[in-house]
Amino acid sequence: MLESIVPITLEQGFAYALVALGIALTFRVLAFPDLTVDGSFPLGGAVAAKLIVLGVDPILAALVATLAGFLAGCLTGILNTRLHINSLLSGILMMTVLYSVNLRIMGRANIQLLTIPTMFSPFEELAISRDIPVILILFLVILVTKFGLDYFLQTEYGLALRATGDNEQMIRSLGLNTDKATVFGLGLSNSLVALSGALISQDQGFADVGMGIGMIVAGLASIIIGEGLIKPVTAFRLTLAAVVGSVVYRLIIVVGLRLGLAPTDLKLATGLMVILALGIPSIRGGKQAKIHLRGV
Repeated sequence: MLESIVPITLEQGFAYALVALGIALTFRVLAFPDLTVDGSFPLGGAVAAKLIVLGVDPILAALVATLAGFLAGCLTGILNTRLHINSLLSGILMMTVLYSVNLRIMGRANIQLLTIPTMFSPFEELAISRDIPVILILFLVILVTKFGLDYFLQTEYGLALRATGDNEQMIRSLGLNTDKATVFGLGLSNSLVALSGALISQDQGFADVGMGIGMIVAGLASIIIGEGLIKPVTAFRLTLAAVVGSVVYRLIIVVGLRLGLAPTDLKLATGLMVILALGIPSIRGGKQAKIHLRGV
């Protein structure tokens, strides 16, 4: 049983860790409650799947999907900063728009990739289990992304991005453009989410218009679990908590399924998990749940 649980947990945990990193960037660094995630995740899968069907190289397709996610996030930021639409509503509007965009891109509700070569197809012909090279590739992607984010958040622009989330008024008083920082941060976040969607669609062999439903809650659950294990006192520890939390969350899901939890109850269980994590501190100490959101 353990031999089958570990590969599935690592494969899914690393693949969805990009989502957790993206959400950590908006919720924790920018303090922006971005709900675009539920739309940008399937956007990444839709763009990658469509391009692969058209004969585009799978790796290039994933990169284009990442760019599509960046543009979607930037549009959310523009709605908030330029049109002064509430941050939550901006994300909801973009998520709604992306549903139709994803359908338009795919031309139907889903695209099958089972018979079409993807970036993971060469590993199916190896003598060893397919899981091992797939896990190694996903781990490498996460490693590069995590340390890339760590480095970026220590740069001058990265520090300005973090300061925008901490105290926007102070940053404005120093003459820095917080609107540009917000737009870029949202774009970067959703590019990671879209990349995750592109990788998962290729790994699972299909892209579906509904594959992003509940993704924001699953990402929050990963972050909450990770922060319970690793206190995010630095940028390095924040990104590490997101990755570790994603793996642990997927472990909980896999074990739950093996113990008889119905797949239809997964989102219910995830929602309850997040509610408990956010509600217990309030019940115990009378303090507000520690999730900082701007614009609500």
